[in-house]
Amino acid sequence: MRTDLFEFSLPHELIAAVPTEMREGSRLMVLHRNKGSIEHRRFVEIGSYLKPGDLLVVNDSKVIRARIHGKRLETGGSVEMLLMERTGQSGLTDRWNVLCRPAKKLKPGQVVYFANKELTATVLHYTGEGEREVEFSAPDVMPWLDQIGEVPLPPYIIQRRREMGLADPLKPADMDDNSRYQTVYAREPGSIAAPTAGLHFSPELLASLEANGVQRAAVTLHVGLGTFKPVEVEEVEDHPMHTEHYEISEGTAAAINSAKAEGRRVIAVGTTAVRTLESSVAEDGSVRAGRFDTALMLTPGSNFRVVDAMVTNFHLPRSTLLMLVSAFAGREFILRAYAEAVREEYRFFSYGDAMLLL
Repeated sequence: MRTDLFEFSLPHELIAAVPTEMREGSRLMVLHRNKGSIEHRRFVEIGSYLKPGDLLVVNDSKVIRARIHGKRLETGGSVEMLLMERTGQSGLTDRWNVLCRPAKKLKPGQVVYFANKELTATVLHYTGEGEREVEFSAPDVMPWLDQIGEVPLPPYIIQRRREMGLADPLKPADMDDNSRYQTVYAREPGSIAAPTAGLHFSPELLASLEANGVQRAAVTLHVGLGTFKPVEVEEVEDHPMHTEHYEISEGTAAAINSAKAEGRRVIAVGTTAVRTLESSVAEDGSVRAGRFDTALMLTPGSNFRVVDAMVTNFHLPRSTLLMLVSAFAGREFILRAYAEAVREEYRFFSYGDAMLLL
C-alpha cells in the first residue's frame, strides 16, 4: 500500500499550541462506521454515546521529564539529551538510550555534566542517527529528572508557539505543561510522549461516566518517539515499526475478557491502548495478562479482535497512527472526516480535539 494514500493538507494554524482551558472542553467529532455519518459535539458530551457496561480501557503510563540540558566536560559546549529508554542499571550507574544534540560531537568516552557537575553522563556507544547509549553517574536517574528535566513536548507544539510569538515556548504564562501534558490517571512513569487521547478526561467527567455504569480498566504502554514518526518509505509495508513495552494486569485482562464474553463494548482510549489490546490476543481469542513487547502495525485490512470503539486525537499525515484509525474506520471515511475537521477548524495533534470512532 502506498504511503502517499495517507497524506492530507493541514493549515499550520490548526496545530494546537496549548490545551483548552478545561480538559473536557475540547471538541469531539463522532464517526459512526456503520452509517458513514459524522457528528460534531463537545468532549464533555461523550457520555451520550456510552452506555452502562461499556469498558473504557486507558493507558496509565506517565510522562517523565525526559529532556535535560548539560555541558560537555571538555569544552563547556551545550548539550541537549532526550532520554528514550533505559538499557540497564547497576548499583552505581543507570544506562539509557538518548537522542542528543549536537550528536556529532558526542563520541564514545565523552562526558556531559548536569547540575553543576553533580550528575554526569558518559557516552558509551552509537545506537542510531543522533542517538547514543550513555551511562549516568547515579543508580537511578529518575529523581534527577524531577529536578532538572523538562516535559518533552513534541517539536510541532514548540514550533507553533514560536510562530505565535511566545517569548518562551516552553513556559507560556497561561498554562502548566507539567500537569496538562499528563492524563489525570497517569500512574506508571516511563513515557516520553503523552497518550494524548486521555488528556480530555477530567476527574469530574470520569466520575460522571462511572456513576452512569461505564467501567474503566488500565493497561500500561510506555510511549516512545517512534509512535509519532512519519512513514518515510514509499510502501507502508516497508516501514520498520518501532517496538514498545506494555503490561496488562490480571484484573484488567479479566475485565476485558468478561466484557467480550458478555457482549459489552470494549472502548480503547487512544491508539496505544488499541495496540496493546490487539497485541495481547491469545490463540483462543482471550486477552493475556503479563509483560510483553509489541511492534504491531495496524493498517487497512488488519483485523480488530478486541476493540469495539475508540477515542483518539487527530494525527499527523503519513503516520502509523493515521494508518491505525484508517484500519479501524476505513481510509476514505477517515480522510473525509479529516477534510471536514479542517473545514470546521478543529484543533490537531497532541493538544488538539478528539474523535470518537463507533
